[in-house]
Amino acid sequence: DAEEVENEVEDDDDDDDDDDNMECDEARSEEDSDEEVSEEAETMTVTSEAPIPTDKYDQDTNLTEEQETLLKMREARIEQMFPDEVDTPLDIPARVRFQKYRGLQSFRTSPWDPKENLPSDYAKIFQFKNFDKTKKRVLNELGDISGALPGWYITVHVQKVPEALYTARLGSQPLLFYGLLPHEQKMSVLNMVLKRQPIFRFQDPIKSKEQLVFQCGYRRFRASPIFSQHTNGSKHKYERYFQPNSTVVATVFAPITFPPASVLAFKEKKDGTQVLVATGSVLSVNPDRVVVKRVVLSGHPFKVHKRTAVVRFMFFNREDIDWFKPVELRTKYGRRGHIKEPLGTHGHMKCIFDGQLKSQDTALLNLYKRVYPKWTFDNYVQLIPGNISMETA
Repeated sequence: DAEEVENEVEDDDDDDDDDDNMECDEARSEEDSDEEVSEEAETMTVTSEAPIPTDKYDQDTNLTEEQETLLKMREARIEQMFPDEVDTPLDIPARVRFQKYRGLQSFRTSPWDPKENLPSDYAKIFQFKNFDKTKKRVLNELGDISGALPGWYITVHVQKVPEALYTARLGSQPLLFYGLLPHEQKMSVLNMVLKRQPIFRFQDPIKSKEQLVFQCGYRRFRASPIFSQHTNGSKHKYERYFQPNSTVVATVFAPITFPPASVLAFKEKKDGTQVLVATGSVLSVNPDRVVVKRVVLSGHPFKVHKRTAVVRFMFFNREDIDWFKPVELRTKYGRRGHIKEPLGTHGHMKCIFDGQLKSQDTALLNLYKRVYPKWTFDNYVQLIPGNISMETA
């Protein structure tokens, strides 16, 4: 009997092993079938993608726009690597090319008259004697104004509405009415702090004086701003490009808006869509904000002897050296000096510095001129349904 029981137990163990082997074989077969199905699916996905015709792809691509964007990106990259550096022209004397520029002993402390040589557009604008005091008085008087209360039904009659504005309105959307504060119907110079967020998909460099669409408080208008650094002081350095992840002050001619009104900046594409590129707020209404453009002329040491060096390639004739002789020199390694005398007639000059000059150093000469915004204000911005895009990365 004991032998029969042992034999039965062994038979049961063999049956269990056979069942386990069968389950393993079934699992393997299921895995193989799953792999085959996935491979088939992948094969079907790859083979189902039809190639795009070359002619159709070229038609959808704007080659001119891409070349302009590439050129702008190269210029912006060079501007980041060599800020404000320009090449001295060979076909025109430097004293003629940079005749509107001047040298400054110190960018921070040297005086600059804000009323000097103003363009004719500044005769069309309004300026406050004390903007902060006027703003405080206007905002304090808001509490004394009586009018229609929330929830009232009123009838509004509007005269002299432009026909283009009337035909462009959308019948399915309500019209918005807003009241103006004192002085908000007058034109002046509006300064806005803008910041480019890294979450925005549009990360191409924006050149100064490039046209943008602004939503400034309740107003929407199109203008070409000039950019400058957001710093303290009486002068602010002009920025040629609004680089990604940077903060600048945009200056435009626009109607007066009291800060701190919020600002959205949009870039309008060729197809009419508007992409959000920057956000910020109104900084001030100040025509006396001095935006100064800097150009840097560079020269290379040819012969160095202690504190004296012969510099070339900054100028190419003797007259230019004599013209810019009063302007102070500096180097990329922090030395300061001045031009002593020209050597020959091909632009070589002897310079003296406040210390030993290294052979790999570069001599620099800074020149400055004030820049002004252009009168490009356009308050008619046609709003097409669905043309605003707030794309994020």
